[in-house]
Amino acid sequence: MSDRGYRRPRALSPLREHLRDTFWFAPTLGCVCVFVLWWITSTLDTEIVTYLQDERAYEELGDLISFAQDAKTIVTTISSAMMTFIGVVFSISLVAVQMASGQLTPRVVRIFVRSRISKLTLTVFLATFLFSLLVLTSYESEADPRRVTSVPLVQSMLTLGLVGLSLLLFIAYVSATLRLMQVGPVVDRITRESLRVLGRMPGGALSQEPLAPETGRLMHTGRAGVLRDVNVARLVRAARRQDVVLRLIPRIGDFVVPGTPVLAVHGGAAPPRHGLTYTVSVGVERALHQDLGFGLRQLSDIALRALSAAVNDPTTAVQCLDRIVQFLAAVVRLPLGAVHHRDKTGRVRLVQDVPGWTDLVDLAFEEIRGCSAGTPQVTRRLLAGIDDLLLLAPEERRRPLLRHRALLVQAVERTVPEAAEREFALSPDHQGIG
Repeated sequence: MSDRGYRRPRALSPLREHLRDTFWFAPTLGCVCVFVLWWITSTLDTEIVTYLQDERAYEELGDLISFAQDAKTIVTTISSAMMTFIGVVFSISLVAVQMASGQLTPRVVRIFVRSRISKLTLTVFLATFLFSLLVLTSYESEADPRRVTSVPLVQSMLTLGLVGLSLLLFIAYVSATLRLMQVGPVVDRITRESLRVLGRMPGGALSQEPLAPETGRLMHTGRAGVLRDVNVARLVRAARRQDVVLRLIPRIGDFVVPGTPVLAVHGGAAPPRHGLTYTVSVGVERALHQDLGFGLRQLSDIALRALSAAVNDPTTAVQCLDRIVQFLAAVVRLPLGAVHHRDKTGRVRLVQDVPGWTDLVDLAFEEIRGCSAGTPQVTRRLLAGIDDLLLLAPEERRRPLLRHRALLVQAVERTVPEAAEREFALSPDHQGIG
């Protein structure tokens, strides 16, 4: 198969994704920006007072002082109430996250952590609280227009604007949080992120051109953990400078320990260790932005929990199967195997193994099929999904689908004793029981 269109990797893409997986960066950056904004508005207020004093417009300046003193009461109320409001809102949010992780899977917590509206809401709430405190320090006890040095007019107006923005974001945040507590939006979010991983994959299946002989290996020297992602741009640059090809040995999502090989070198000496700093990221759990199979893993986890005896919610499992079939239909004709990352001259510099078609089909259906034999709603939807994929799949990719279909039929025949019930359970239905 030929390589797909090449897209040069963005150097900051792993860093950007790592920052999205944190909840501290955006609020911290917002607080820093508040100090800058307060300094700018304070300077503007001083310039306004200086201009009015130079123009001897003391009557207008007195009106500004009167307005600012009236606004001080509002700003004081805002500063005292905002932190309490923040505590109540996000305490309720933590309870909602706990409920969602218990009903679906703990892996969905990352959706809340990466939610832009959640971070934006917390950032604006904290910015409003901090800015109101800074504005209170700008008020002066002097009421004589001839002697006053600053009137926090712009600062007070901006504080009121931040309060209005906080109220709008609160409404949007509650709406987004309620949506993320529902199964449909959660599985839709997982599917869309999984499809974006496909869109970011450069290269294609391993071509017929063989790699040069392996000349060395680089071992993992960091902490043990899950391989979350690699900095493709750094690895490509390091391989180009050394004029070699690097091959990532573990897949994204594999657990690595110190001393295990991570990179194989083909065609020359290994790049110096300092040139490979911050190229491999290891964490305590998997991340989705470079992991082709993690989306299916999450969907399968939600379906398995729904099929458990404690939950017994086959409709949720059917919703997960809808998205699983959608994802597999998107990759059924794509080249899978080893992804080739090239330098700016078009030469392959990094080879990265990704799950093949059989791996993805097994991940999608194996566990769900084993738990669904006694649930006709799920078996009917599973059969319908496999039949749809068989219509889309080329001949060389039909075998794993046929295998899972045959195993599902055998499991239902062993589990369901009545012939009529077996016939019903083995009738494909896109709604399970429509």
